Amino acid sequence: MKNRMDVTAVVTGGAQGIGRGIVLKLFERGYRVAVCDIDPEAAAEIGGLAGDPDRILCIAMDVSDERSVKEGIRQIDRTGDRIGALINNAGIADPFNTAAEHLDLGDWERILRTNLTGMFLTSKYCLPFLKKNHGSIVNIASTRAIQSEPNTEAYASAKAGVVGLTHALAISCGPEVRVNCISPGWIEVSRLQKRSGQRDINLSDRDHRQHPAGRVGEPNDIASLVAFLISDEAGFITGQNFIVDGGMTRKMIYEP
Repeated sequence: MKNRMDVTAVVTGGAQGIGRGIVLKLFERGYRVAVCDIDPEAAAEIGGLAGDPDRILCIAMDVSDERSVKEGIRQIDRTGDRIGALINNAGIADPFNTAAEHLDLGDWERILRTNLTGMFLTSKYCLPFLKKNHGSIVNIASTRAIQSEPNTEAYASAKAGVVGLTHALAISCGPEVRVNCISPGWIEVSRLQKRSGQRDINLSDRDHRQHPAGRVGEPNDIASLVAFLISDEAGFITGQNFIVDGGMTRKMIYEP
């Protein structure tokens, strides 16, 4: 990307949490950012946080709805912006915590529709622009793609699907478009929620010490890697899943 000021990075779910951290990092690096989010209250705060609302474009988008995605990407294109990066971050946590034999099919489908199908849809409608501009996609998965807590079948399946979608797109869309994936572990995002949803989180020494890196993760840990992966410096990297979890998936843990 020769001039970042001429490039728009599309960030889904960019109004809160890890997504907000990514938006602020890319803004800091000189990109114009299109924040696609379903929460208008959270999205309205972004311009003020960045300090330059002219470089932040807020788009109302439900990634699980194809018409919403199609119209949102058209809206970005109509501004004349050159879409050069897509960060697929939008997703919902698994609120059900229900054993598989009792999990309602509608709840299963809701998780997959948002967390996996949504990434397919935004990729589908951004790819014509990304191919023309030799852009890049970064998908945000989770360490739950490779390890699980009990009763999280829908969430784990969706995130594993994101990893598969990543390498499939990388092969299908290269060399014009590079596609990579980040699987975060425990990332503390309480400070990057919308004002009405913020709450104090007190992390214990044990919370930090259980990570081989010595601390719980921060949104900037993910955002910095996103900024690298969409840059020209990462031009030889595609189809990869980067696990960013402070070493937790490499740590052997036995029950006492």
